[in-house]
Formats: sequence, C-alpha cells, structure tokens
Amino acid sequence: MSIQGPASIVTGEAPGASTGTLERIKLYAARNERRLAVSFFVAGFLFDILTLGRIDAGLTIGQQAIYLLAVTAVLVHMLLGEERTAAPVAPDPAAASRLKRGYFEYRNPAIHFLLGALLSAYTMFFFKSSSLLVSFGFLGVLVALLIANESARFKALGLRFKFALLGLCYLSFFAYVIPVLVGQTGLVVFLLSMAAGCVPLAAAAFWLAPEKKRKILVPLGCVLIVFLAFYLFRLIPPVPLSIRFMGVYHGVERTDAGYRLSHERPAWRFWHKGDQWFSAQPGDKVHVYFRIFSPARFSDQVLMGWYRHEGGAKGRGWVLQDTIPIKILGGREAGFRGYGVKSNYQPGKWKVQVETTDGREIGRIYFSLEAVPQGARDIVAELD
Repeated sequence: MSIQGPASIVTGEAPGASTGTLERIKLYAARNERRLAVSFFVAGFLFDILTLGRIDAGLTIGQQAIYLLAVTAVLVHMLLGEERTAAPVAPDPAAASRLKRGYFEYRNPAIHFLLGALLSAYTMFFFKSSSLLVSFGFLGVLVALLIANESARFKALGLRFKFALLGLCYLSFFAYVIPVLVGQTGLVVFLLSMAAGCVPLAAAAFWLAPEKKRKILVPLGCVLIVFLAFYLFRLIPPVPLSIRFMGVYHGVERTDAGYRLSHERPAWRFWHKGDQWFSAQPGDKVHVYFRIFSPARFSDQVLMGWYRHEGGAKGRGWVLQDTIPIKILGGREAGFRGYGVKSNYQPGKWKVQVETTDGREIGRIYFSLEAVPQGARDIVAELD
C-alpha cells in the first residue's frame, strides 16, 4: 500500500556522509515508502487480531470508534491541505515545532496501521459469522483492494482510495454494531446499519467545497453499492452471529449437566463432528446440534434448512426438504445451544444450513446417510 512521502529534512551533510541513527531511519523510510506502508498495515492487522475482544464488548466497540475518528480527522486534514497537484502541504521543517513535524512525518504510517487494525477486526468478525465459502468471498474483496492499492492506477487516486478504505471500515463497523444494539438481524436492521455507516463521512464532507466533497462521497458511494450488491446475493456474513459448533447425532438430550450427545462415530474418524457418516436403522432420527454465539440481550430467530442432494443425469443438486425455525437468546459465552430433528428422510448426501431470517448463512454441515438393517451398535454419549 503506497503512502505520500514525509517532508524531507534538509541537513548540511553531503550524500553518503555519516549521519545519526534518526537521520538514517528517516532516509530508509524515504527510500522504502511502499514496503513500510505494507509493513505498518500488516502490523496493525496482527495487533488487532492479538488484542481483539468479544464482538459486543464495549471496549472493542469504543476502541474501533476512536480509530475511525482518528483516521477521519487525519484524512480530512490532508484533504483540506491538498494542493492542486494532489500533494498534501507539509510545514517548513525549520519553522515547525517538533510535534508538528512528527505529525506530518508519521501520519501516513499511522493511517496504515489503524486501517490495518480495523480491517483485521472486521475480517475476523465476518470470517467467524459464516461458512468458509461465504467468508472467503468477502475476504477476497478485502485482499483484492489491498493488491489493487499497489498498482500505479490506484496509487494515482491518492486520498480517494484511502477514503474508500475508510468508508469500508465505517460500513463494516455499523454492520455489526447496529445489530448488537437492536438485538436482532434482518433486512431493516441491515439497511439501518448502512445508513448509519454513511453518516460520519457524509457529515465530514458537508462543510467542504464541492470538488473536495466528491473525493469523499464518490468512494463512499462505490463501497456502499458493493455492500448492497453483496447483501443482495447473500454474501455479507450475518454479524454478530456465529456458529461455534455443529454436529450430527443419533440422539440429543437436555440434562442438568448439559446436552447429552449420542453417536457411534469410530475413534479413528476424529475429524467428523458426530455421525457425519450416519448409519440409519429403522426408527432412527437424525439430530443436528449446534451452538450459536449472539451478543447479550440478543433475541432473534434462525432457520435450520435440511437439503438433500439429488444427483443423476437430470439431478437438481441440493433440494430443500424441510425448514425448522429456532428461537435463540444471546449472552452465553459458549453460545446458545439448540438442535433440530428429522425423522422422515431418504438415504443419500445431506447438508443442514443455519441461516438468518433474511437468508444469510451462519453455518453448515454435510453428512451422508445410509439405511442399514436392525442390529447391534456401539453408541457413545458425551456431554456438551
């Protein structure tokens, strides 16, 4: 990711002469702008992953709000000081105070660090809130933006691209904060979060001249269109919900000590979650058990969809067989525990998807079902 170079510090030394440690660092930074920009971005990314708390924690929300306001203030200040050549005005090193020189010299690395920290948080939140297929689709957009930022065409956009990344951060921030505050998800809540995400940058642009407004509002509008398109195709993960665990079992029983999960999975098939190779004897029922995290004071409904794969020459692929609505309550650290039961089924390949009421997938599990005759079996029970 490229950044504008810091103001040069003029010294009386000839090139190649011995300089102090600070001067050598500044000279290295001037010669390695792009490498340092990427390094600061990655550093912010890793820093936030290591320090990230619960999605509904007040400290997490407050920290991100401060980051967003700091980046907004610096970028707007850079936009106000921008000359027609699109180069931010730096102070005369001889006349400026040490604090002012430091601000102009390190503001770009600071922006990259904070944007990296913000995007890392949203990437983790979105990644946890959906299946790998949907999460990687959204993550791919973030990676594409980072790669594109290194191209000459996007470098020429300067502050426009930084405002686009900031707009992405604002929309991502409110995409999870509004559901946390409202206590549910859905189309109306999502549209409300998008409207709230546009307010800070729109307010900042309101006081600027028309040509400067466009540098904020056009990138924001483009990012908003992408968000809405992703939502239309159900590719925006349903933050703040996330599946902590999901498995297939022969029986699920609620007890005082927890949920008793019965399966006959052999020990060597350790990667399976319960009976993902389900041997169905006459009278057996298929139980799909899950733990879903939702914030405190969260009360909503999710849908458990049962799909069977219909193959063959004229196969229709995955066909919905049944949908079970399940009410969830938030606040549990390990997640709200629930399950669905199916007694009418056919042998074949199956998948169960847990979705929000607006059709966004939270998680899924695949299993194969085989009909077998009545016989002895080795049932194992575990508590969750």
